[in-house]
Amino acid sequence: MRIVQLANFYGERSGGLRTAVDRWGAGYLAAGHEVVLVVPGSAPDEQIMPSGVVRISVPAPRIPFFGGYRLASARRVADVLEHLRPDALEVSDRLTLRGFGAWARRRDIHSTMVSHERLDRLLSLFLPTSIARALADRANADTVRSYDSVVCTTDFAAAEFERIGANNLVRAPLGVDLDQFAPRHLDPQLSARWTDGTATLLTHCGRLSVEKRADRSVTAVGRLHRAGVPVHLVVAGDGPMRGALQHAARGLPVTFLGHLADRGQVAALLASTDVSLAPGPHETFCLSALESLASGTPVVGSRSSAVAGMVDESCGALADNSGSGFADAIERVLTIPRHDRERAARERATRFQWPDSVTRMLAVHAGGV
Repeated sequence: MRIVQLANFYGERSGGLRTAVDRWGAGYLAAGHEVVLVVPGSAPDEQIMPSGVVRISVPAPRIPFFGGYRLASARRVADVLEHLRPDALEVSDRLTLRGFGAWARRRDIHSTMVSHERLDRLLSLFLPTSIARALADRANADTVRSYDSVVCTTDFAAAEFERIGANNLVRAPLGVDLDQFAPRHLDPQLSARWTDGTATLLTHCGRLSVEKRADRSVTAVGRLHRAGVPVHLVVAGDGPMRGALQHAARGLPVTFLGHLADRGQVAALLASTDVSLAPGPHETFCLSALESLASGTPVVGSRSSAVAGMVDESCGALADNSGSGFADAIERVLTIPRHDRERAARERATRFQWPDSVTRMLAVHAGGV
């Protein structure tokens, strides 16, 4: 089977979406299938990735004020697809490439849309909730009609499709690399760089965009610092909000590392952290939270996001969507004995493995679910 993956918002810094697309593609290839990934790029290009997946770059302009992302036109992507002649099409873009469900149906190609975000939640960042929901329902109904399958990675992500009675909805949880992210990668020198052995090391790992609400991590640290609680926050990631966040963090024990391209560095940081923060209220999976758990690090996440289905009081805490809510939740986590919270975090992560996710997705592409 030739599986073609489409992803417009795929780039060097695209985090969870890129990881999911890459891990699925590598898994399909290992199972004996042919895999081609089509993404935007600065110029036409074709290369074989380390996994063996063929990646075709379609020339696309940068999106202004969007952290370097590019947007390939549907016409140019269609031109590439006509030559590839896929047996199965996997689309990881609910906005700019949504029309390829109809394209695939006209050619009798099995099509799958992957929901990497909650459309109703994203629209609610700019519109009243009732209007955002109505617009999302209309767009989602069109997606359901156009695609053979709609994949959601969590119950949280699936909720907006269940609301409209989607009959082709499939759940396929993501996984985590339990070797790459593991407690053994703890580096005492990292902790010593920012703490004196008495302070709690906190990490916020992710893209610094408005919907991720990294400001709540900074605000929580400010509250704890002013209350005399010794903490230090390390922010790993970059994005359009970085300048504003650095301004808000002036005078606080906060360090901005920028984007970490080396996954080994990310693994060492997460394993060396006392508590990982995931304040995004609209996260549909939050792979960085799962990677933290695999590293033996408890997670404090937004109770209104998909993290609520991943974390409980044994391996972290759920917080109200405010700086004070996150500060309180951090303190609750620190009352759990270190060994207990680290063991529970790792155990929780073992429930999410990439081979299981790949198997589920291959069944979707074969039309079996």
